[in-house]
Amino acid sequence: MVMRISPHHSAIYGHFHVIEPRWQDNDVYGHVNNAIYYQYFDSVVNHFLIAKGMLCIGKSEIIGLVVETGCSYFTPFSFPEKIKVGLRVADIGTSSVRYELALFDCVAARSKARAQGHFVHVYVDEKTRRPVPLKDAMCNVLQALHV
Repeated sequence: MVMRISPHHSAIYGHFHVIEPRWQDNDVYGHVNNAIYYQYFDSVVNHFLIAKGMLCIGKSEIIGLVVETGCSYFTPFSFPEKIKVGLRVADIGTSSVRYELALFDCVAARSKARAQGHFVHVYVDEKTRRPVPLKDAMCNVLQALHV
């Protein structure tokens, strides 16, 4: 049985980041390959965390490891369309966060997601790779995007 998921409206996302697909993101069918969407998800989450001072590549003692992802595709993108990626936080656990992302056309007339998915990070000690509780500063940043 296939579960029907409806495209989200952009109004339910609190943070946006624009992605410019590369020529190589297209596949032989002329649209952005489905696996590339996960790279966009990863990039947007990390851009957000870096901008908020929660992640410093190569220096952070606590890092997020991806333990689950998923994506529903509605309407494809093709190079060179710009993509507006919406980000929100669906769940904040003791050491994990469920990020939800949706990809929108940058043309203002379209506000329904052309794809949407989720990304779950478990935050771990960078050296031991063991889960650690989220720090208050991180929780405060995430709370601003929590739905």
